[in-house]
Order: sequence, then structure tokens, then C-alpha cells
Amino acid sequence: MESVVDHITKPESSGAGRELGERIMSGLPGDPPDVVIVFAAPRYAHEELLRALQASCCPGLLVGASSAGEFTREVQGEGMACALALRARDMQFSVGVGERLDRDAAAAARQIVSGFHGLAESRYAYRSALIMTDALAGHADELIEQLTIATAGQYQFFGGGAGDNAQFQRTHVFFGTRALTNAAVALEILSEKPIGIGVSHGWDPASAGFRVTEAKGMKLIGLNGLPAADAFEEHAERTGQQLDRTAPIPFFLHNILGIDTGAGYRLRVPLAIDDAGAVLCASEIPEGAIVHIMRSSEKSAVIAAERATEAALGGLRGSRPQAALFFDCVATRLRLGEVFGLELNALTDHLGHIDLAGCNTHGQIARAEGQFGGFHNCTAVVCIFPE
Repeated sequence: MESVVDHITKPESSGAGRELGERIMSGLPGDPPDVVIVFAAPRYAHEELLRALQASCCPGLLVGASSAGEFTREVQGEGMACALALRARDMQFSVGVGERLDRDAAAAARQIVSGFHGLAESRYAYRSALIMTDALAGHADELIEQLTIATAGQYQFFGGGAGDNAQFQRTHVFFGTRALTNAAVALEILSEKPIGIGVSHGWDPASAGFRVTEAKGMKLIGLNGLPAADAFEEHAERTGQQLDRTAPIPFFLHNILGIDTGAGYRLRVPLAIDDAGAVLCASEIPEGAIVHIMRSSEKSAVIAAERATEAALGGLRGSRPQAALFFDCVATRLRLGEVFGLELNALTDHLGHIDLAGCNTHGQIARAEGQFGGFHNCTAVVCIFPE
């Protein structure tokens, strides 16, 4: 495999796309790349950027998403576009797209898989897919479940929810030169060598368990029969923290929810409190689930990134790493501030000098053997491509 990573800070969309494509071709001379994976800040006119990028480096496939913070090995920040370009003789790439997620996640999953070749192709031993979804459309957990069903459990998944710097207003996934909402895009990767995926978070329960007695989609209405906000207020009082119902984000960044799955905690980020005491979350929480208010630290976030990287390296089964993608939550970046750079440093220290690109997302996706699968918040997801 051959790869190159680059980034651009130029604010003008067409110029940024053109220059990013030219840098890709400079770093990966010869034939156009098989695929370019791009993450672009919400300030860009995404379709303008994509058209210019497509014209300047002519990739076989172009996928990606809007982001909530972008990074490579060399740089980390907001307001950029970054890309990983791949050219591989021992891999086959295809793209599937599913639309109208808010209406029928199962139908969207079937749409996506209709673009895959691996279910009928026996040449390649390993099947993986990068999934980027418009998490604002909801049903991300269901989408991953339906993709697992539609692929008969033969694929491992990684990726995340498109971002808009935590404004939660409008996010896009990229399918060629189109920027789509209410949709998910998947890059199918068939390979002769395994692709490594690692997942980890550094959160532990800080409260007793609460039963979700009422929830509608991403709105958590009742815990133990009382307004959900009451549980957070009681926790704030017990732990000596301040919770302002009109501006709860500073509290929520340090006090997220963990759904007890029996095999670990799937994290959910609370965002706001309405007048009735319901809590709006970044992802769905099912009725009947047991949830805990969770706690973390700067050190545990770094350890989580290290563990995810180690697991992904182990998933290569002896192959040497060539390039990596990293996804972590925008809430993690906001909570850690400048310390988020330490998490990235931990990642690069473990990976060595290989190409690295990634972004902060509105939720993270992972499904791999031996890993905690599903749609997550505040979770580090690492994917490593072999040489």
C-alpha cells in the first residue's frame, strides 16, 4: 500500500480543495489514488471543495464528512480540511450510500450494502468498511445493527458521525462531490491483510444506576420515574459541582451518561435541559436501560487512546502499519482543551512515523472482533491500514 496525508488551512473552498489535491498528487506521484478520505470543517462550502479536490487529484473514490476539529501527525486544530489518500494493489474499494436515515435505517443499510462487492467476492480474506453518518438524523445505533445484519456479520466497521464544531445544526457526509444530509456513506475495503481496529474510553461510573423510565429518541425524559435533570442536579450537589440548567454544557462535558450493556458502558453526551426537565442527548438512549453518570480525567483519556492504538496494532496480526485514521468525540476535545494534544501525542508515540489523519466527530462507530461495538460518544476509535 502507498499513502499520503496532508491538510489545508486556506479558507476559500475551491482554492483549498484544489491545493489539497495538488499536495496529494505531489506526495503520491504517478497514478491517481484509489481513494481519498477527507474531513472538512463546517466553514467550507463542501461541494465546492470536493469538486476542486476531485478535479485536481482525480481519485477513484472520494468520501468523508464534515468535522468538528481536524488533525494529522503534524497539526491539530479547527477550521481545516485534511485528507488521507490510499493506493493499494492488494485492496479493493467500493462505496455505498444510504439516505433518509430518519425514516428507515434498515432501508438505508440495505442501500449502502447494495454498493458492496465483498458478499459475492471470495478473493479477499478480510472485509471492512469506513462508515460516516449524519448523526443528527438519529438512528445511528440502529444503522450499525442493520449493517451488521445486511452483511451477515462478515464486516468490521469503524468511523463516526459528521460534525459541525458542536453546533448540532447541520452536518454532511461526502459521496464523491456531493455533500449529503440525513444520509450515511460507507467505504468498503476488501483486503488480503487484516485492518486493525481499536476502541476504548476512559470513563467509569460515578453514580448509582438509574432506570430509563421514559425516552423519545435523543430526548431522555425520565430516570427512576422522575425528570432526568433531577438526577443530574442531585449528582452535582453530592459531588460539589455546579449545574446551571440554562447553560449545562460545562457540567455535562465532565458528567456524561454510560449505558450499562452488561459488557461495558456505551457513552452518551447530554447537551441541554428543557423546561420540563428532560435532557437532550447527542444520541439515542433506549427506554428500560440502566444508565450511570460517568467520570473521567485527563490521564484516563490519554490511556484510552493508548489502549485503542494497541488493540488496533494487535489487529494487524503481525503486519507492519502503513497509515491510520483516528476518531474521537468533539466533547472530548472541548473537555480537554489543549490537553487533547496529549491524547494525539500518545497515539503517534505508539504508531511511530506512519501517515495519520482524523477528526473529532459527533459520535464514533466501531464493530470489530474483540472490541466493544456500536455507536459511541466520547470514545477513541483507531483504524490502522497495513503496509
